[in-house]
Amino acid sequence: MAPAAAAKPRAVLNEAENIGVGMVGGVTETCLLMPVLTAKFCLQEGRPLPTNVAGWYRGVVVQAGNVAPVTAAQVFLNGVIGKYMFGESSSTPLSDGTKILASTMAGAGSAVLYSPVDLVNIQQQKLVKSPVETFNYIRGNHGFLSLWRGMSAMAVREGIYTAGYLGLAPVLTNYFASMPGREEKYLQNAIGACAIAGVTAALVTHPVDTAKTVVQADLAGNQFKSAIQAMPKLYAEGGIGAFYRGGAARCVRTVGAFIVVSSMREAMIQHKTGN
Repeated sequence: MAPAAAAKPRAVLNEAENIGVGMVGGVTETCLLMPVLTAKFCLQEGRPLPTNVAGWYRGVVVQAGNVAPVTAAQVFLNGVIGKYMFGESSSTPLSDGTKILASTMAGAGSAVLYSPVDLVNIQQQKLVKSPVETFNYIRGNHGFLSLWRGMSAMAVREGIYTAGYLGLAPVLTNYFASMPGREEKYLQNAIGACAIAGVTAALVTHPVDTAKTVVQADLAGNQFKSAIQAMPKLYAEGGIGAFYRGGAARCVRTVGAFIVVSSMREAMIQHKTGN
């Protein structure tokens, strides 16, 4: 990269651009990584893994169709919070700490949308029904508000998750780029940063994600009343390992998602900046 281009202030994406990045990134990472997500759900719930391709991709339509707007909401909220709450602009970029704070807030806010998505997907795989049939079953047997079962745990998970790909990953990418000899190695810097941020976010959030999953799988509340109540039960069943069932699958899925969405967002910023 030429010195003049490196010194150019980085552009700030507008609301429409953030939504576009989130929509495309959400669909792409879900379609690529749906088998990994299915493995995570099965391992966390103790269900057998699918035995055919259709089983591995069961729920991909509802998952992609709903993760796309959720990811768009996260990227959008991150931009809005950064711009209007913390004063981000091309001439006044956010500090590293503020960038991570803004992305955490954006992720937590997205739980309102994302909680029903995960719940319907989990129930669809258990019931082997279509998305519409699953939705009608949940509403008819457990009530409309049951779609938001486990939302508090989801807010914790998504706050940390979004801080990973919209906060920590960009911060680490910039840090790696500041090292002598790495200024031009954007792809390597981004993949390394996303790998570190993705594994960190997955390991930190997996216990609460496991609790959320078993609570959403148990709509009747026969075993688990809430994520907080589920945690001591899970520990009693299998110790600390019970919280990390499906942990490897989630690490792979998280790193992959971080690479897809973070890279798309950075490419858009670079294009808009003119680098």
